[in-house]
Amino acid sequence: MPFIVSKVNIAVTLEQEQTLKERLGKAIELVPGKSEKHLFLSFEDNCHFYLRGQNSRPLAYITASLFGNEDHGGFAAFSAEVTKNYRAVLGIAPEDCYIKFDDISSWAVGGKFMDRRMFRWQT
Repeated sequence: MPFIVSKVNIAVTLEQEQTLKERLGKAIELVPGKSEKHLFLSFEDNCHFYLRGQNSRPLAYITASLFGNEDHGGFAAFSAEVTKNYRAVLGIAPEDCYIKFDDISSWAVGGKFMDRRMFRWQT
């Protein structure tokens, strides 16, 4: 299950959040084996960000945690799509949109433990 945490230093309306939710649901499909069906999202707005000592422009810091994709397939296309959408929806310039990827090798949900060695995605 992919988990995407979106942090921005500007206010986000519910309409903008809904639009991003829909677009992130489509963007995650660029990563093999991932879909909106299992996508977990979190949005945080009005964060206090400083870049190069300044907090004068809109910034985004996005963390995408993905299970079982250690070869990073689809990450480049996903990054381009997310960056495009944050510009279109929130007006954040591409050079101010940072995306961090976390490779999840194991986790648990519903009391069930999963390890990447148990799964092999077919593309």
